[in-house]
Amino acid sequence: MTQIIPEAVVEADTATLVTGSARRRPRRKADRALLFLSLPALVWYATFTIGPLLAMFYIALLEWPGLISPSSFVGLGNFERIFADPVFWAATRNSIVQLVVVLAVMMPLAFMLGYYVNLKPRGHRLLRVILFTPALISLAAKSIIFLSIFAPTGLVNGFLENVGLSELATPWLASQSTALATVIVVDLWGGIGYTAILFSARLSAVSGDVFEAAQLDGAGHWRRMWGIAYPICRDYFGVLLMLQFIWVLFSSAGSILLLTNGGPGSSSTTLSFLVYDKAFTQSQVGYSQAVGVILFFVGIVGMVIIRRIFRPKY
Repeated sequence: MTQIIPEAVVEADTATLVTGSARRRPRRKADRALLFLSLPALVWYATFTIGPLLAMFYIALLEWPGLISPSSFVGLGNFERIFADPVFWAATRNSIVQLVVVLAVMMPLAFMLGYYVNLKPRGHRLLRVILFTPALISLAAKSIIFLSIFAPTGLVNGFLENVGLSELATPWLASQSTALATVIVVDLWGGIGYTAILFSARLSAVSGDVFEAAQLDGAGHWRRMWGIAYPICRDYFGVLLMLQFIWVLFSSAGSILLLTNGGPGSSSTTLSFLVYDKAFTQSQVGYSQAVGVILFFVGIVGMVIIRRIFRPKY
């Protein structure tokens, strides 16, 4: 039996289809316009981010003795050389020590400083300026400051001699036992204040009623800081930890170059400095980019771990 569909139903369905099609047309035009406006940024990103990244993977497979020298394909030969090179393992150890010490010291101290600044004590505006000042000093100027501080006749050794501890005086930047520790001190000096200001900005968005209620319940500053402020800012803490991890892992080579040049020996050589040193000092571009590939994957794994640890639990 043939079912007869009422004419009103047919007209209603037709009107719905026409209306839906009419709504989709402006949406498609908007999507095309958005793609057109985003195209320059996409081209820029592909050219200056994706392109160099792919080039790094390709160059890592080459034997390339210099930027203006001919290259030859060696496959995984550079990686075999890396894993047999004691300097690479020394740089790996130094990078791990630098990451663990810098992050473990910087993040808690920066958070506590940020919490204190957020309390707006007397002179808090001047304190903000003082904490942010290291971020305004160029790397070269910063290195000159600490070269004068840690030089054999610098401020630290001069202070030790004046207080009768001359036996503790040492060439801090030229000793295998203290060179890496000195670089770590410089990293902490440059990062704690800046990170504290970022934490303070995040905590300023938290209602003061929350802390007042906790104070009325008998919570002291320590409990309010780690029992209330930290859980509220936990995801932000993870973001800043990730940013500091990336900076220490990839960008600390400049400080090492200007302060110790990776020495004495390889005592302060890190993976990021090894990438620079192999490419521009020892003219081993393929080896350098192979280290860069390893560094890239270490960075990816580290960011994933940090993100999983500090991901929101709601």
